[in-house]
Amino acid sequence: MTDEVTLIQHLKETKSKESAFRKLISQYKERLYWHIRKIVISHDDADDVLQNTFIKIFKNIDAFKGDSKLYSWMYRIATNESITFINKRAKERKVAISEIHSELAATLQSDVYFSGDEIQLILQKAIATLPTKQQLVFNMKYFDELKYSQMSEILTTSEGALKASYFHAVKKIEKYIQQNNN
Repeated sequence: MTDEVTLIQHLKETKSKESAFRKLISQYKERLYWHIRKIVISHDDADDVLQNTFIKIFKNIDAFKGDSKLYSWMYRIATNESITFINKRAKERKVAISEIHSELAATLQSDVYFSGDEIQLILQKAIATLPTKQQLVFNMKYFDELKYSQMSEILTTSEGALKASYFHAVKKIEKYIQQNNN
């Protein structure tokens, strides 16, 4: 039996659920944090969304059918929680989602948790100009180095559509960098 199958079994059993969940958190929190962080930008917001993600995972683990890898399922939850967070923030402030992304990217320079150099800052600002779907696909492919098949499982989108989104994202990022790095 694989470690993942055993972990899932322990997560679904009442007597071992809490200890298995602690193991799950220690095993996946950093990867999920950085995935969330790329979407919501802010460290504090990423922590909040990560906490909400793990609460959802804990409450819904019994609904996990094993049709995908456990990590893909958690990644999808983290993605949805992040998008929900951004949408809620935009709705509260009565602004477009793209405006929220731009504001978040603009705060990166003053973020004590951002340790990137100037070109990384420009790249993050370029990513912030992309539509949400293209941001997700670009981050998953470029930073997380996920295969299109994995992204398809997480985002429930065809591989062809994901390849097209990535291609368009790269072109837009290249154009942004050329215009803002002179």
